[in-house]
Amino acid sequence: MVFLSWGRPTPQEQKACIDKSGVFNYDTKYKGATAKPVACLKEDQGLSKDGFLLNHARVLVGSGLETYEKGKTALKTWRHFGLNWAFVDPKTPIQNGVKFCVCVKEFLPWVTLPLQIVYVNESIRKKKTAASFGFGSGTLQGHLLAGEERFSIELDENNQVWYEIVSFSKPADFLSFIGYPYVQLRQKYFAHHSVNAVKKHLTAS
Repeated sequence: MVFLSWGRPTPQEQKACIDKSGVFNYDTKYKGATAKPVACLKEDQGLSKDGFLLNHARVLVGSGLETYEKGKTALKTWRHFGLNWAFVDPKTPIQNGVKFCVCVKEFLPWVTLPLQIVYVNESIRKKKTAASFGFGSGTLQGHLLAGEERFSIELDENNQVWYEIVSFSKPADFLSFIGYPYVQLRQKYFAHHSVNAVKKHLTAS
């Protein structure tokens, strides 16, 4: 089941997608795996054995506590999805168990992709990290991919602020299987534009 619409998906269409989406479409043993450090995910032979590919981007976006707090606000209000061709309802609460849709414009139609938040983590002065905030979301039935993605903002011990995207995924249906090389390019394209969206929010007065 793929959720398509010719126009920008309305709140009603997004709700209908969520209502039909069902449960997670990837193995529950991997639920919450993106909360681990990237090094651990790279060493996880189970992920690669089960066909998942890792996608990772970590970018320096500024420095100082104020920048970190603005970055945290950006994630909580979905500013990292503030794009012309991809969006999430900014009113969606960042809470464990909340279901939501990522809406992406692909050529002519929009694709509505259902997910569910599987964890929200916030820490202060943990080991080398001065502060961090992030959350992970897992794909539901009806999503073109199967896997999980984390967005996080971190203030390190050197007072630098980092924005990070980590995901593992594989095709969930025939459409994404035949077009997976294109999907991988779109993931990198999204990461680039998401970083720019966060930076734009951080530099706004």
